[in-house]
Amino acid sequence: MITKLTTSMIEYYAGDAKRIQHFLKVQGFARLIAARENLGERERTIIEAAAVVHDVGIKIGEKLYGVCTGKQQEQLGPPMAKRMLADAGYSADVTERVCQLVARHHTYTDIDGIDLQILIEADLIVNLCEDGAGQGGILSAYNEIFKTDSGKLMCRAVFGLK
Repeated sequence: MITKLTTSMIEYYAGDAKRIQHFLKVQGFARLIAARENLGERERTIIEAAAVVHDVGIKIGEKLYGVCTGKQQEQLGPPMAKRMLADAGYSADVTERVCQLVARHHTYTDIDGIDLQILIEADLIVNLCEDGAGQGGILSAYNEIFKTDSGKLMCRAVFGLK
């Protein structure tokens, strides 16, 4: 299923190497953090699928508004994610949770599960790299948002934090 979903997202963003590379990097970090946190198969399935489709709303927002903020991504992403997940063969309960994660992946308060925490951490590692964040921004994110031991380890390693 993950292969079909990932292929669908690559086709969806055909010609947009930046977006494709972004979600593939988030997927890689999310898979690694989830594995290191010893999560069960269902949780890992949800996290990895969410990492693949987390930014699916950007294309819609850019078409409608010319830009797409994090909040717009959260609003516009779940319907398209739901279609892609169904086409890839995910169960209704997994699809529902993945769509909840897509709808909250830029909301750093009231995180309601380890799956959302890991998605946020993986996305932040990649966004901080891609956005060229300074040391202050990286440290602030590390101290305020990162909670999992594995996400903290990855963040420290990627950015050379002590």
